[in-house]
Amino acid sequence: MTGTGRTAMLAVIGICFMTGLAWASVPLYRMFCQVTGLNGTTQRGTEAPGAVDGKMRIDFDTNVSPKLPWKFEPENPSETVDIGARDMVFFTATNTSAKPVTGTATFNVTPAQAGKYFTKIQCFCFTQQTLKPGETARMPVIFFVDPKIMADPDAKDIRTITLSYTFYPVDSGKTSS
Repeated sequence: MTGTGRTAMLAVIGICFMTGLAWASVPLYRMFCQVTGLNGTTQRGTEAPGAVDGKMRIDFDTNVSPKLPWKFEPENPSETVDIGARDMVFFTATNTSAKPVTGTATFNVTPAQAGKYFTKIQCFCFTQQTLKPGETARMPVIFFVDPKIMADPDAKDIRTITLSYTFYPVDSGKTSS
């Protein structure tokens, strides 16, 4: 193989590698964030470990994209929970438009170092939500704060975690009215 052929082959391999890396970057980044709690990414779990001696205040923050004609809020703005215990809170969403609208929620927790200790067992944010015109839905979130937070030197002094959601329309190219 000539020098030009070798260079062309390396360029093709490089392009294929970079294309594959670009395609895989979003799922790899999402997986990395879920494992590490980076940027307040919460964890997913199936069962709470059980209450330990400690409490945590959880504040709830809700937002809605201007393109989504919904009203969205927590039933209670905050709650004090036992660390390690399973807890459930509810949010309500109302479609204020005259047609069915589907939304999806993004979420995070602050402070960011609490993300790897905030575990959701069930959440409306795992699936898309469709509301009929004028419909109000009551949506649960089941979660726990992992007791390991108390042993982490970067997180052990955290006393309040804010769980924040933002709802967006599923098809952001269309505007709803």
